[in-house]
Amino acid sequence: MKKIEAIIKPFKLEDVKDALAEIGVTGMTVSEVKGYGAQKGHSELYRGAEYVVDFLPKIKMEMVVSADMLQKTTDTIVEVARTGKIGDGKIFVTDVEKVIRIRTGEEGGEAI
Repeated sequence: MKKIEAIIKPFKLEDVKDALAEIGVTGMTVSEVKGYGAQKGHSELYRGAEYVVDFLPKIKMEMVVSADMLQKTTDTIVEVARTGKIGDGKIFVTDVEKVIRIRTGEEGGEAI
């Protein structure tokens, strides 16, 4: 099993969620986060004063998928979340050693 963490632009969330549902991804956790990468924030003007926005709003999507679904899932996220502009985000993939469904005690693939 693999854990996928995708950091994407907020306005892409619904599109990515719908596309993942179409390929069979059955669950995910979504968090509103802030951060920066290569774009390093930007400056804005508010009531005549300039200030720097260091951390930009992003969405963090987390899901656990079987190893055979990994490539299809990451390809879908990249395809749907890409705008071609700086700040499109990143995907991180890690191994998951164990999964346990709390309600039933099921483990492994049945618990996903």
